[in-house]
Amino acid sequence: MRIGLIVAGLLIAALGVGVLMGKFQYTQNKEVLKIGDLSAKVQEQQTAPQWLGIAGLVLGGVLVLGGALKKS
Repeated sequence: MRIGLIVAGLLIAALGVGVLMGKFQYTQNKEVLKIGDLSAKVQEQQTAPQWLGIAGLVLGGVLVLGGALKKS
């Protein structure tokens, strides 16, 4: 159980670092104009929000610390 917590924490922390570095992007489709059957759509590339990376780092650190301090 300890090893599982530590590994999960390290993975989540690594994903958090990736988000903070701007490595995770997604495409968002928006419909900007619709008149009858005619519609215009726009695709936007966006990066994952920074707060998500910070939350991943904090959660990963808590899991690693919890796994390291847990008594067997």
